[in-house]
Amino acid sequence: MRASFDEMHAAADAVRDHYRGYHRWLAEQPPDVMRSRREEAEMIFRRVGITFAVYGTKDENGSGTERLIPFDLIPRVIPAHEWAEMERGLRQRVSALNRFIHDVYHGQEIIRAGLVPAEQIFTNAQFRPEMMGVDVAAGVYSHIAGIDIVRAANADGSGSYYVLEDNLRVPSGVSYMLENRKMMMRLFPELFSQHRVEPVAHYPDWLLETLRAVAPAAVSEPAVVLLTPGMYNSAYFEHAFLAQQMGIELVEGQDLFVRDNFVYMRTTQGPKRVDVIYRRLDDDFLDPLAFRPDSTLGCAGLLSAYRAGNVTLANAIGAGIADDKSIYPYVPKMIEFYLGEKPILNNVPTWLCRDAGDLRYVLDHLGELVVKEVHGAGGYGMLVGPASTREEIANFRRALEANPAGYIAQPTLALSTCPTFVDSGIAPRHIDLRPFVLSGKTVQMVPGGLTRVALKEGSLVVNSSQGGGTKDTWVLEA
Repeated sequence: MRASFDEMHAAADAVRDHYRGYHRWLAEQPPDVMRSRREEAEMIFRRVGITFAVYGTKDENGSGTERLIPFDLIPRVIPAHEWAEMERGLRQRVSALNRFIHDVYHGQEIIRAGLVPAEQIFTNAQFRPEMMGVDVAAGVYSHIAGIDIVRAANADGSGSYYVLEDNLRVPSGVSYMLENRKMMMRLFPELFSQHRVEPVAHYPDWLLETLRAVAPAAVSEPAVVLLTPGMYNSAYFEHAFLAQQMGIELVEGQDLFVRDNFVYMRTTQGPKRVDVIYRRLDDDFLDPLAFRPDSTLGCAGLLSAYRAGNVTLANAIGAGIADDKSIYPYVPKMIEFYLGEKPILNNVPTWLCRDAGDLRYVLDHLGELVVKEVHGAGGYGMLVGPASTREEIANFRRALEANPAGYIAQPTLALSTCPTFVDSGIAPRHIDLRPFVLSGKTVQMVPGGLTRVALKEGSLVVNSSQGGGTKDTWVLEA
C-alpha cells in the first residue's frame, strides 16, 4: 500500500501553501492551551447535547449508550481551486444520479442500452416497484446527498480525490459540520480574522429553500416538516437541530395523518396541511399500509398521498437504488450516458463479487482488500483485510462464499492524513470528507462538508460508530 498523502506537509516536511498561516499559528500554541481548549469543547458539546446513540451497546443500567463524537481542534484546510473542481464534480455526479433514479422508475433507457444489468435493479432491495411511473416534483429524487470523498497518494507524491460512497437516502452529519464551525469560532476567533474561510452557517437557509422549491406545484406557501423516528434514533440531535434552525416543526409519525390523499399535522389549533416532508427514516418505515405493516414510525396512507402528487418527500421513496454499493461501479457510465460528459471525480476501482471472475480474485486477495456489504453502512459489515486477523478473514470468507452478491471489494486505499490533536500530542490520522449537495430547482452546496477522522492510529475507519471523530473543514476564499 502506497504511503498516505499528507494534507498539511509536502515532501521533506515542507508545509503546503494553503496551510502556511495556520501552521505558523499552531507552532506558537502551548500544548496545555490546546488541551484546555479540547476539554472546553467537550464540556460545551456535552452541555448542548451533541451526542449520537450507539446501537447494540448498553450501559451498566441496560440502557442504550450515547456518546460524544470526538471533535478535533486542528481543521482540515482545502484551497479554493481544489474545492472549485470538487464542486464541479459533485454537481455533475448528483445530477447524473438523479437522472438515473428517474430513468429506473420510468423509461429504463440505461438498462435497455445494456449499461446497467437489469438484475442489478430489479433484484435490489432498494428498488421500489411502487414508484414506477410516479412523477416527483422537479424530477428530483435525492434532494440532500452526502457524497463521501477520499484522497489517495499518486506515485509522484501528488494526491487525487475519489468518491468512496454516494449517500442518497437519509445522509446524516451536517449538524456536526455546523457545530464544529461554531466551536472553532468560539475557541479560536483570531484564526478567522487571519484566514479567509468560506462560511457554512447558511446551510439551514439553503436547505429550507431547497425543500420549499420542490413543494407540489399548486402550493404557494408550502408547509415543511421534519419527520423523525424519535428521540431514540442515533441522529435525533441532528433532526431537532435542523428543524430548529429552519424554523419548521419536528414531527413523528403519530403527529401526521392522511385524509382524502392529503397529509395533515395535528396541532393545538386543529389539523394543518403538510406539503413537504424532510423525512429522516427509511422507506420501510414510512407507511405501514404500503411497506412494513408493523411500523409505528410512519404515517398510514402516506404513499397514496405521495403518488397523487399532494406531498413531496425528501428524499424520495426509492432513491436508495442509486446509493447501493452494487450500483456504485456504474456511476461513471451514468455520467457519460445521461450528461454526455467524462466524470470529473473518479470512482475507487471496485470488484463486484456477484461476478464469478471478480469473486475469484477477491477470495484470492482477501488479506489485501476492503470488502463491504452492498447494503452496509456506518462501518459495519465490512472487512479491512490488512488490519484483520486470520480468523476474521476466514469467517468473512465463509460469509462471502455463502452470499457473493451481497458484497463488493475495493483496494485498501491509504486515505490522506491530517495532523490531529490526540492524547500524545499532534499526530497524523486518516480522514475523509462528506460534502452535502442540495438539489431543488438548482444544485447548491456550502463550501466544504464534514471531515471525519479515524482517531485510532493506523485505522482507516472514520465512522463515528467505530470510534471516529470529526474536524472543521475550511475552504479558503479565492
